[in-house]
Amino acid sequence: MTVITHMHKYLLALLLLGGLATAQTSAPAVSAKARSLHNSAMVVDTHADTPQRFLDDGFDMGTVTPVTEGHMDLEKARAGNLGAEFFAIWVEPSWKGQYAQHAMLLIDSVYQQAAKHPDRMVMAFSSRDILAARSGKHPRLATLLGIEGGHAIENDLGLLRDFYRLGVRYMTLTWSNTNEWGDSSGDINDPKVEHHNGLTPFGKEVVQEMNRLGMMVDVSHVSDKTFYDTLVISRAPVIASHSSSRALNDHPRNMTDDMLRAVARNDGVVQVNFFSAFIDQKFLDAYKAQKAERDAAIAAFEEKYKHEHNVASVPYSAEAALEKEWAAKIPRPPFSSLIDHIDHIAKIAGVDHVGLGSDFDGVTSLPEGLDSAADL
Repeated sequence: MTVITHMHKYLLALLLLGGLATAQTSAPAVSAKARSLHNSAMVVDTHADTPQRFLDDGFDMGTVTPVTEGHMDLEKARAGNLGAEFFAIWVEPSWKGQYAQHAMLLIDSVYQQAAKHPDRMVMAFSSRDILAARSGKHPRLATLLGIEGGHAIENDLGLLRDFYRLGVRYMTLTWSNTNEWGDSSGDINDPKVEHHNGLTPFGKEVVQEMNRLGMMVDVSHVSDKTFYDTLVISRAPVIASHSSSRALNDHPRNMTDDMLRAVARNDGVVQVNFFSAFIDQKFLDAYKAQKAERDAAIAAFEEKYKHEHNVASVPYSAEAALEKEWAAKIPRPPFSSLIDHIDHIAKIAGVDHVGLGSDFDGVTSLPEGLDSAADL
């Protein structure tokens, strides 16, 4: 059982048509027809990193902020007719021994936001909950949880079950780091990292237990071999919660056409990531070119910040601001770059197998004309 595949499939077609209708310019004007179509649809986004802001910065979803201060708040969600959002529970891989604890804190931070704003957002655990949240005269943001990175379960199926009981409805098998049971695309070419040639026997048990629970298996971030191992093992449709097309932009985080077809055969859904480096080859090339200088500047900033403030880690907002400064040195790609990825995946996998996985509040650059959830 999955949330996405039990939603009415025509809604995804409406989303696609609404997007194509507004893709003519880099900063598109939205026609009355497109806006009406968009507002009639159930808009589901499967990945936003806003919980880092809740926990590290004390950010409140009810606070209206300039778009430059974040991609997501309740006013932006309303303006963009965002119906359901999966909030990502991500834990820094270097915090070994604290993975589950930190994940619990992030989960709690999402629940606290829903408790603060019960008139505008509500926790949701199924497709039925999503539809209920959007019904009536005063629809609320259906608020869901997804773990980003299987290291959060600390190699413990009991913890996996606990996370499900707390409301987690998908888990990304790996983040950019290879864990003890699955290879990641983020370090697959790093000779210093011990790899497993895909999923280990325990990794396959994880997928099977997720199937049994009804937790969606997320294949964004995983290596190609881990991807194919997962599709052999999984008895339920998988999702890629925030991945784009590798045919249009050669990044290992993106999916090849063969992978797109495999997801379609599995009856799964690929949710397109909005990050400029994943949707535009020119931006990606420039982003790679500045990597060494950017990484050195960020490392120096982190060291200075921790020393001056006597803390073990840098707050989310402080590091994100610096990373955005570096990304801003590269021109944003045209809005059409994003639409091209949606269109390509629809053509290769089919319209039922493409969705939206923005990566809001987790990325440093978005295409022109798209500054926040308000612009959906």
